[in-house]
Amino acid sequence: MSMIPSFFGNNRRSSIFDPFSMDVWDPFKEFPSMSSSLSRENAAIVNTRVDWRETPEAHVFKADLPGLKKEEVKVEIEEDSVLKISGERHVEKEDKNDTWHRVERSSGQFSRRFRLPENVKMDQVKAAMENGVLTVTVPKSETKKADVKSIQISG
Repeated sequence: MSMIPSFFGNNRRSSIFDPFSMDVWDPFKEFPSMSSSLSRENAAIVNTRVDWRETPEAHVFKADLPGLKKEEVKVEIEEDSVLKISGERHVEKEDKNDTWHRVERSSGQFSRRFRLPENVKMDQVKAAMENGVLTVTVPKSETKKADVKSIQISG
């Protein structure tokens, strides 16, 4: 469980004070948008939820991406220290005979970035997608134990 307090909104976790998160807090996110098309475009970005947990062996990211195929998602390492998960949800084709009563599923491009700590093996990152959940595993490198050297005291 995250030790980071959630001062804004009812989210379980907040990345506002997380030094590894590159998400930008938007204080106006909770207010209704003046333009429904703008909010629909941003909804895919806002609704892409990612959990990040650290085990003794790795950093594990899980992203909920319902309805997406693995070919529609990209996992990249930028600048040797930033994990980027991105993709696009496409709008369903509209039939002129259809009557829409409600549209809540988001569409559009999404992108999430996470600054990784220095103790990871960038060349061994693995990603898997199953049942609409993307799991990215970033193995940790072994931490070197400090060598202790005795120094003789003269005098």
